[in-house]
Amino acid sequence: MYIFDRDLSLTQIEPFHFNGLISPNWSINGTPNGGYLMALLTKAMLQHSQKQSTPILTANYLSRCVPGEIDLEIEPIGQSNQFVRFQTRLFQNGKENVRMMGTFADNPPECSITRYETSAPIIARLDDCIPIPAMPRYTLYDQLEVRLDPKCAGWMQGMLIDTSELKGWIRFRDNRPIDVLSVVLIADSFPPPVFASQGAVAWVPTIELSIHIRNQPQTKWLKCQFRTRFITCGLLESDGEIWDESENLIAISRQIAQFRT
Repeated sequence: MYIFDRDLSLTQIEPFHFNGLISPNWSINGTPNGGYLMALLTKAMLQHSQKQSTPILTANYLSRCVPGEIDLEIEPIGQSNQFVRFQTRLFQNGKENVRMMGTFADNPPECSITRYETSAPIIARLDDCIPIPAMPRYTLYDQLEVRLDPKCAGWMQGMLIDTSELKGWIRFRDNRPIDVLSVVLIADSFPPPVFASQGAVAWVPTIELSIHIRNQPQTKWLKCQFRTRFITCGLLESDGEIWDESENLIAISRQIAQFRT
């Protein structure tokens, strides 16, 4: 079993109540990664959804989680011919830490229109990109291999650029295939793009993260681009695009976070 699948294990207590564990293997400076937490909640919802291929997910992070036991409570909130909708809440030590809405659909067979008004990001060849190194307490990068385009990797050596943009390649180090749950993880697995212009001098805790999955990935590596355009009153956004090697759009995301120097 792959590490990611093991660390998503859930036990069904009642039809809409699951118990599980937050693993320490997907942390950023000791704090569980938000995409990993969303993958746990998504897996619970998928146990009840007949439609599974292209979910729309939005999570609100109410308080900090830590590795350890959790409870998940699922509430069905709507169903139609096209969509199934759920609300899921994550509790730790009796306190609600994360609340997530999920809308699930399947690609209809008559879906024949694909129109991109932008193209996949131009990223340097894999061999020319800069890997994010292993770091103590940053266990996420022990599991995921992230290689940044050299044009936006200078912040790791104190060389900043004018735009808050990170782009590069990502895959599992153990070569686990990419699926819906791993796309949810990957959407929150690059460093904050504001580091490219400001340096790693701030804490950027997530307030809300939305992920819209459009296609099932077909390749081992994914191409990602994340951009922040505005920092105002201690808040910023990070807009993301995830593509596969065949330049199919896999997902788009928007994250709202605090910017604390």
